[in-house]
Amino acid sequence: MAVLILLVFVVVLGLCISTTLLRWNEMRYRKKGLPPGTMGWPVFGETSEFLKQGPNFMKNQRARFGQFFKSHLLGSPIVVSMDPEVNRYILLNESKGLVPGYPQSMLDILGKNNIAAVHGPAHKSMRGALLNIISPTMIRDQLLPKVDEFMRFHLSNWDGKTVDIQEKTKEMALSSTLKQIGIESYSAALKPEFYKLVQGTISLPIDLPGTNYGCGLQARKNIIGILRNILEERRASPGVQHDMLGGLMSSGHKLSDEVIMDQIITLMYSGYETVSTTSMMTVKHLHDHPKALQQMREEHLEIRKRKRPGEPIDWNDYKSMKFTRVVILESMRLTTIVNGVLRKTTHDMELNGFFIPKGWRIYVYLREANHDPFLYPEPLTFNPWRWEDRNLEYNDNFMLFGGGTRLCPGKEMGMVEISTFLHYFMTTYRWEEVGGQNLEKFPRVQAPNGLHIKVSNN
Repeated sequence: MAVLILLVFVVVLGLCISTTLLRWNEMRYRKKGLPPGTMGWPVFGETSEFLKQGPNFMKNQRARFGQFFKSHLLGSPIVVSMDPEVNRYILLNESKGLVPGYPQSMLDILGKNNIAAVHGPAHKSMRGALLNIISPTMIRDQLLPKVDEFMRFHLSNWDGKTVDIQEKTKEMALSSTLKQIGIESYSAALKPEFYKLVQGTISLPIDLPGTNYGCGLQARKNIIGILRNILEERRASPGVQHDMLGGLMSSGHKLSDEVIMDQIITLMYSGYETVSTTSMMTVKHLHDHPKALQQMREEHLEIRKRKRPGEPIDWNDYKSMKFTRVVILESMRLTTIVNGVLRKTTHDMELNGFFIPKGWRIYVYLREANHDPFLYPEPLTFNPWRWEDRNLEYNDNFMLFGGGTRLCPGKEMGMVEISTFLHYFMTTYRWEEVGGQNLEKFPRVQAPNGLHIKVSNN
């Protein structure tokens, strides 16, 4: 009996403490003029609910509080904006105190000098250096030939096999990026560390053994050690190598080693997530929509008719892939690989009629815009032809690659990689899905058990 009474007492005490903590945390952020919303637990906020429920968490909060509400996510008080006009204002007005505000875990692991973290003159300098090494001219003359060579090799021996297209596109994206950077000979050492780094970027910044954050930090240290050795070897060798690393080292922007290493990590990370997942989901959508598959296959077979056997594709071939481009854009829109972008206030300000304190994050949530029925009628339907009819890529609300001065500098490079992969995949093979396919859309788009396809030659 005494044990039962003690147990009841402990449960009641726990409930009282929990309720008190929740109310105390809400009171902390009940300043006059703040947007409506809830803040969850001290320190942890509503991160757990956000990561578990993802889009449903956002929909529920929107139903309760509207398109502009406060929360506490990934270690920081935050305002979530789903309003297209407000989002456009936020992305176009960095100079008014709306600077990049990515989670601490991402800043720590990708580095304080990565292009997504800096602003002002530092951002201008880094963006200039990156645009120099991935400009249309560089892509046409130096990078596309390397991408073409790699994709043909990567896809050379799939006939008659059942492959996990998720793993194959991940391997493709990372290996292709390492080749373009000029560090593919270090793949064996870099790849296992890089996969740990990726897992740590979206996590609570609590440095404990075994946590994704702790493992990500250690992986970063190991990668930095490898990159430092690579820079020393490059400087000891004569001449300049014509790859991304060579371009960064000889840049007129005079980048320090720390900046160069952070940019290499950023190039690896940004290319890996978007290129691999978009490639996988495009294959999935084409499989599920035979009409789009047939039209796209005809486009690529027409290119092959103009080429000699084994002749690589060139810039003109890439630019002729009109339907391929809209298929990729529709896959990106429907899948929403990047759910949103983060900004941080540098001073107290008023935004959308509400008071936003200095240091708060603002989450420009893009998923809702990608599924807005006013912009995209029947938004949950895969319809690449919608991009041809309305020229949506140049619409003011098009934000698949960010916006304003933060428009992704690697946009065209990513499109070239995906298009080249699809070109050789579609002109070489046919495929069928094998088994049931379970897809998760948040916090990352992934197939937990893989996305298996049986491949055969055309």
